[in-house]
Amino acid sequence: MILGAHVSIAGGVSNAPLRAKQIGCDTMQIFSKNQMQWRIPPLDKREVEKFHSNIEATKIIPGTVHSSYLVNLASPDDATHQKSILDLSKELERAEVLGIPYVVFHPGAHKGKGEKYALDKIVDSIDKIFGLSQAKTTMLLLETTAGEGTNIGYKFEHLAYIIQHSGIPKRIGICVDTCHIFAAGYDIRDRSAYNETINAIEEIIGLNRLKAIHLNDSERRLASRVDRHAEIGAGEIGLKAFEFFVNDERLKETLGILEVPGDESGYKKNLQILRSLIK
Repeated sequence: MILGAHVSIAGGVSNAPLRAKQIGCDTMQIFSKNQMQWRIPPLDKREVEKFHSNIEATKIIPGTVHSSYLVNLASPDDATHQKSILDLSKELERAEVLGIPYVVFHPGAHKGKGEKYALDKIVDSIDKIFGLSQAKTTMLLLETTAGEGTNIGYKFEHLAYIIQHSGIPKRIGICVDTCHIFAAGYDIRDRSAYNETINAIEEIIGLNRLKAIHLNDSERRLASRVDRHAEIGAGEIGLKAFEFFVNDERLKETLGILEVPGDESGYKKNLQILRSLIK
């Protein structure tokens, strides 16, 4: 597994590879803009050039851009829905300019309209995003969710449905969040449970579509349907599950990205914990 963390772009996107290198990352995830605003400022040309130079200097493997938390492709509100389509279409372009291959996003919440409504709306939205965006190769990664509220994505079948019904399935992959799937009811704490969950991903979606894993422990218990991240080994999942992930040969080319609580020193510590589990 290629290990890294979500790093800040404070002071400019070009600083992200430097921060990633300082905390011991091999790869990284970033926001390309403010994750709590719809505003999409242009990427500064000089910042883009410096970003590429720093990627080359640090040898950090470009990983993922995480989309805005405002995005909801299943939203019954027309304004939110249209803004979400535009936002993701631009995120694909921004990621491509930066040389980052994947944009991760939460599929969406139906707000009481029902899961079938949500799934079909997400499929239609993704096709519109690819039609609108000028990006040619960047992929969208559907992230698994804990299933809080009316969120879609807490079942592997949800993600499979979206991919199978899309007009451009080759540009859609998945990002599994360990905290989210655990909270959704997928156990990974012992070898048997871990194998059952990984095999389910293979059978329902295909491991070839698993491009990134968010490595997070969980504050809440199995099947709690509550998304609360904890540091590696400090939550309800425990260390053993992460030992399975980092030593799984099937995942050796998969991006493993930390999103645990704490600052950059916390990420450094958690990366060291993950590497200590590699046999």
